[in-house]
Amino acid sequence: MPKVKTRKSAAKRFRATGSGKIMRRHSFKNHLLQHKSAKRKRHLSNPAVVDERDEENVRLMLPYL
Repeated sequence: MPKVKTRKSAAKRFRATGSGKIMRRHSFKNHLLQHKSAKRKRHLSNPAVVDERDEENVRLMLPYL
């Protein structure tokens, strides 16, 4: 039986917590930041949980997560 390959692009974007949830980064934090409020940028810095509808697709891309 061959090994299952991990999708490396997904491996760089998602992390698993100890309880098994999958975490992701927020979008809108790369550029054009001067007009965004400090509160908005601060909240975008915190990781977010992947939505339950998308979690199955992420797990398929990361078989050893």
